[in-house]
Amino acid sequence: MVSDTFFDYAAHDIEIRSDLAECFNVYWRQLSAAGTWFTASERIAIAAESRAAFDCALCLRRKNALSPSSIRGTHTAVTDLPPVMVEAIHKVITDQARITESYVTELRENGLSEAAYVELVGITVTVFSIDEFHRAMGLPLEALPEPSDTLSPSMYSPPQATHGTGFVAMLPSDGAVGHEEDLWINRTANVHRALSLVPNAVREWVAVMKSQYMSMTDIATMQQEFDRSLSRAQMEIVAARVSSYNDCFY
Repeated sequence: MVSDTFFDYAAHDIEIRSDLAECFNVYWRQLSAAGTWFTASERIAIAAESRAAFDCALCLRRKNALSPSSIRGTHTAVTDLPPVMVEAIHKVITDQARITESYVTELRENGLSEAAYVELVGITVTVFSIDEFHRAMGLPLEALPEPSDTLSPSMYSPPQATHGTGFVAMLPSDGAVGHEEDLWINRTANVHRALSLVPNAVREWVAVMKSQYMSMTDIATMQQEFDRSLSRAQMEIVAARVSSYNDCFY
């Protein structure tokens, strides 16, 4: 269970919007519960492993190599997750710009299903987003919650998911129907569809993005006025610079 003392920014001599703490606490509760393909304990382990990736000697050697696949070795892991999961988590954190379709296929051949990979990516990037906020603000990383293993993974797979655009199956841009009708309205961009093979991964990621950046609706309408210290133009300049630094192909 998640304590109300998580993300208690009042204890720090810095002013942080209350909606950020509320959003992060909601996600910590979601993280501590069973997901679609992983148990609560596995989800917490994925989060822990995402934090360990920066200290992995193998990842550093591969990051600096022209051909990372030529560098063999064992990851510096802090959990008992299967090696293929540790590999995927560390890759997303340390060398995501060189993830290819053949790499994702190799993960699947080594036992990490396509849907499980999507949930793993969702957890990794959402925890990383929250952790990066703490690093930027000079705050310690929040302690991970204890898992609540009262339920089993749902193993739900949206029937309308198809291959064709990315490295994994996704909902079509007009496929937010039925149980997925809340994911977006009418049609949407590929970046919004990327995790849609696991709909709850989209819901969790979008909620955090809305607090840290803006809602998908505001992005689409080019809304200029926000309850933010930065203007829309300033936010986009920062976002573009960070994306360029991270080698984001967008």
